[in-house]
Amino acid sequence: MDANVNGSKIMAASGVTLPESQQVLVRKRKVADENTERSPLKDRKMNINETVVNGNKNLSQRSRLPQPSLKRMKLNTTVDNTDLAVKKFGSSNVTFSAASTISKIASTRPSIGVRSQYGAGLAKTVQGVGTRSRPMNCAATVTGTIGKKPRVAVTAPTSVETAGAGSKRRPAWDLKGQLSDMKVQLGNMRTRMSEYTSKLEVSEVHSKQLQDSVYQRDKQLEIASSQIEELQSNLKAMELLLKNREVELEKCRAENSAMQGVLEVRGTELEHLTAQVTELKTSRSELQSNYLTLSMLAENTENKLKLTETELALKVACIEEQKSTIASLRDVIVDREERLHLTEQERRRLHNTVQELKGNIRVICRVRPVLDSEKEGCGEIEHVQFSHDDDKVITLTKKEESHIGRDRKGEVKYDFSFDHVFQPMAKQKDVFEDISQLLQSALDGYNVCIFAYGQTGSGKTFTMEGPDDMTPENMGMIPRAVDQIFATAEKLKTMGWTYKFTASFLEIYNETLRDLLVTKPEKNVEYEIKRLNNKSEQLHVTNLKYVTVTAEDQVHNLIAIAKANRSVAKTAANDRSSRSHSVFQLMIEGNNSNRDLQCTSTLSLVDLAGSERLDKSHSKGDRLREAQAINTSLSCLGHVIMSLSNKESHIPYRNSKLTYLLQNSLGGNSKTLMFVNVSPLEENFSESLNSLRFASKVNECVIGTAQLNRK
Repeated sequence: MDANVNGSKIMAASGVTLPESQQVLVRKRKVADENTERSPLKDRKMNINETVVNGNKNLSQRSRLPQPSLKRMKLNTTVDNTDLAVKKFGSSNVTFSAASTISKIASTRPSIGVRSQYGAGLAKTVQGVGTRSRPMNCAATVTGTIGKKPRVAVTAPTSVETAGAGSKRRPAWDLKGQLSDMKVQLGNMRTRMSEYTSKLEVSEVHSKQLQDSVYQRDKQLEIASSQIEELQSNLKAMELLLKNREVELEKCRAENSAMQGVLEVRGTELEHLTAQVTELKTSRSELQSNYLTLSMLAENTENKLKLTETELALKVACIEEQKSTIASLRDVIVDREERLHLTEQERRRLHNTVQELKGNIRVICRVRPVLDSEKEGCGEIEHVQFSHDDDKVITLTKKEESHIGRDRKGEVKYDFSFDHVFQPMAKQKDVFEDISQLLQSALDGYNVCIFAYGQTGSGKTFTMEGPDDMTPENMGMIPRAVDQIFATAEKLKTMGWTYKFTASFLEIYNETLRDLLVTKPEKNVEYEIKRLNNKSEQLHVTNLKYVTVTAEDQVHNLIAIAKANRSVAKTAANDRSSRSHSVFQLMIEGNNSNRDLQCTSTLSLVDLAGSERLDKSHSKGDRLREAQAINTSLSCLGHVIMSLSNKESHIPYRNSKLTYLLQNSLGGNSKTLMFVNVSPLEENFSESLNSLRFASKVNECVIGTAQLNRK
């Protein structure tokens, strides 16, 4: 701040007009200088004079002895006042000899304090009224330098003073001795007074020199302050100017960067425009060449157009002729379609006639191969014989004891003839080819029933459903029949036929109906076999799950679910014996909107449980009850077949749930086929013979002609 004020003073002295704030600072600086104009030496001198005067007054009042002159008192006070640091801070270089004696003498004398500006008192020994004292003789020298506080050196008293102080106290009546002592003291004091006077003069000279030096320094300080203030003001002006220049520079830089961005954009645009101009020039040259080419093409096109118009006129005439030809061909197509329809009807009639000639109940015999687990205890199959020339004959042979003698054994033969006999090496596809024509009748509107009969372990389930790990090679009759039904229905779409298929799967277990498509059957749900209505002969099962299917994969999934839910168990005769009759039914509804024709039919595929002998199966408990129910239902089936063969008036369909469910298939309004499965093992000779005998009765049974279900 002082530098600013001094600079302002210099600027004011040079005639420069200062701002109002700087003028206020100059005025404050002047007031501060006036307050500090007096130096510490002047104040110190004034304090000494006042102290000396007051001390003289006090001494004159308190003592009757001769008093020292005012000049000597000033000398003493001046020397005492120079020792400011010693009295104030207690750190002066004062040394005393015989300090203990002097301190005792000083403590018995009163002192008159002359205070300086530092608050230090001047110790003066004066003899008061009614007291006797000895002054302390000491010499003090003031030393110091400019700018530093003076130091006082105190010397020890002389030998004379020491001797006087150490002598005995004079009695009160010895006035001369006392007077001589005082004279001695007075001489000593005068000596000290002269010494102090000389020292004071030296100090005054030194003080004057210091004052002159301080004055010169103050002048130099004022000049330097003014210069500093001027420089600071100039510096502020330059800083303000620099800030303005920096702001202008930032603006210029911003404008420069903006201009550079604009320049870059303009450069990019210029390059783009240059490229466009180049492209336009190239395009112009190309267009010119194209124009010439198009002109030539236009001329050629006009010539071609004239030729085309001529050709078009000729083609229009040809089109008129073709239209008339098409109209005549349409009539031919309609006639051909009508003839095709009549041919299809004739094909169906002839197909039905062929099936009727083959018999309403066809029987196919199949002998299963020997399993790997059975080959060890079984040799070649000798009791079952096949004809090489005729695939419809099978013969069972057995050696029996002769009635003439026990040692001679005769061979007994049992010959059977069926619609077809398949040997053990026959494949699934070979068996299916023989029944595929029968499945066509289901799409034509006839009820079709295929069921497998035979003893337990003879291969009925393998024939109808296939093994657990089913492949296209070993698929059973049920999945193959479904695939053919859907494939044929797809082909008939070209002739206007559309079909709807509904599937169901149930089993008859211990004369009780079970739904195989329900994973978790509900309790207290009864399944009963009833007719749809009084006018219809078609049967249905109440509460049974009927699923509409549109593809063969859906049917395969249903077959897998039913196979998992079917009742099977292990017996002594078969490791996986079916303990129920399974019935798969596919209801078919056909519609031909072009001819306004409708047909309905039911395809029933039945896997009967195998008959078994209790002495071989060793069934007990639940297995025994299952075997009894199976044998009973199969006996009822045999009774129905016998009644149909004998053309009896009453057919006992209701004796068993199996015969009651299949009465439409057995009663004449269906095309029926039965598989009789035979075991190749000689130990099952009796069961195989009974199965073949039953199949022969079924094959000989004539149940009537199946009716077409068409509206």
